[in-house]
Amino acid sequence: MSRNVTTHTGTLEIIRRLPSSTNGNPRWLLRVDGWECRTPVDSSLGYSVTNYQGKRVRASIGTHYGVATLLDVQTA
Repeated sequence: MSRNVTTHTGTLEIIRRLPSSTNGNPRWLLRVDGWECRTPVDSSLGYSVTNYQGKRVRASIGTHYGVATLLDVQTA
């Protein structure tokens, strides 16, 4: 369960790929509107977030275990 959920609008920039989850699913470190966050572990966002690279998006970001985590993304 994520806390402190905020919504940000801006261009999505993928900074780098993080090590895959234990189950082999991709993870990414990214930036939206100046806010850095990660994709959740074992989430479908790890696969779909690359489709939004360089596009203007509206993203929901919350904290999960003290780490900024992308919860939802859609084109703005």
